[in-house]
Amino acid sequence: MSLSSINKNSAAQPLWRNTLAGLQMLFVAFGALVLMPLITGLDPSVALFTAGVGTLLFQFITKQQVPIFLASSFVFIAPITYSVQTWGVEAAMGSLFVTGLVYVLIASLVAVRGAGFLHKLMPPVVTGPIIMVIGLGLAPIAVNMAMGKTGDGSAELFPYADALIVSMSALVTTLLVATLGKGIFRLIPIMAGVLVGYIMASVMGMVTTEAVTSSAWFAVPNFVTPEFNLAAILFMLPVAIAPAIEHVGDILAIGSVTGKDYTKNPGLHRTLLGDGLATSLASLFGGPPNTTYSEVTGAVMLTKMFNPRIMLWAAVFAIGLAFVAKFGIALQTIPAPVMGGILILLFGSIASVGMNIIVKAQVDLADQRNLVIVSTTLVFGIGGMAIGNQDFSLTGISLCGLVAIALNLILPQAKPDEESLAQEQAIAKDLVDHGKEK
Repeated sequence: MSLSSINKNSAAQPLWRNTLAGLQMLFVAFGALVLMPLITGLDPSVALFTAGVGTLLFQFITKQQVPIFLASSFVFIAPITYSVQTWGVEAAMGSLFVTGLVYVLIASLVAVRGAGFLHKLMPPVVTGPIIMVIGLGLAPIAVNMAMGKTGDGSAELFPYADALIVSMSALVTTLLVATLGKGIFRLIPIMAGVLVGYIMASVMGMVTTEAVTSSAWFAVPNFVTPEFNLAAILFMLPVAIAPAIEHVGDILAIGSVTGKDYTKNPGLHRTLLGDGLATSLASLFGGPPNTTYSEVTGAVMLTKMFNPRIMLWAAVFAIGLAFVAKFGIALQTIPAPVMGGILILLFGSIASVGMNIIVKAQVDLADQRNLVIVSTTLVFGIGGMAIGNQDFSLTGISLCGLVAIALNLILPQAKPDEESLAQEQAIAKDLVDHGKEK
């Protein structure tokens, strides 16, 4: 059966089947969706709500042409944590609102210059180490939580031995489901890890459910009104570089799955605009930034359900679930070791994606120019380099993203990069082809 006929068939599915498919898509995205706000201290119910409204906005802007679901972005874990500790939740939300507008600026440039200029600005020698920094920079958070400590390691929450038993049970479950799972179950390793880890933690007396039993069944999520702090905004703005890279890769990947070129129709400028405005909208309610979910792309590839209307149903279910207060409070009872075990694999996977980009793009690290860019970016990002003063500083992904782009633009190269996404398309296609083989 051809891709065109599959697309027609999926679009002609009855309402009940699209509804169930939408619930299934939310099921696939759910683990990562709620894990991110739990790590950063944000409300998972608000995250569910903003994922839903963000997806609806994205589908409206892209004219319901791309089968994509948007939800919590892991790229922002460290910046949000730092911003909340330094300036407060409200100021962090204000900075995220402005960060979403960076996408709007990038979308405008894409509309004028074409999508190819993104490759010239951020070729694989830039994007690879930036993504590696995201994963490796977060590694201490995962390890601390797995050992029963807070993410920053400042306090012990649970005894070391108990925490290790729980975190390793969650980790082993996650990696077994990811590697040995079949069908749709292969796409929910995070949820499987949370479930097994939570059961183990309950057996060991780590879970307290008094808040769940005493709460109402339904309530409005704890929305937060953003405040605008210049230092927080300037710190967060450069972080938009990394999710913009992720967005392009996901759009190319879903295009490879469906056999359509979404960079042309509806256009990369529209998808970037939808993603950015969804992030800004989320911040107005106190939700984490939105991003396209590769887990959902995998589910689309597996089920051959290419109708974007399915994502509308997923969004509706997410919004409805956000108002089930007992559910949201129950999510907040997940102990840190459970999340830590899962994050060991998740953050390592993010770093591996960056490494894969360097390998697949055949970035020659024997070339001194490439070596300088990659090595400087990695050490700045992982080593914790900070530039600034007590009032404002750039560090982590904020700093290394700017450094990588600046070095690529400044350092002379024998052959200038072409304004084409051909290299990124080849990498995305390779990832999709590997997924089809499983």
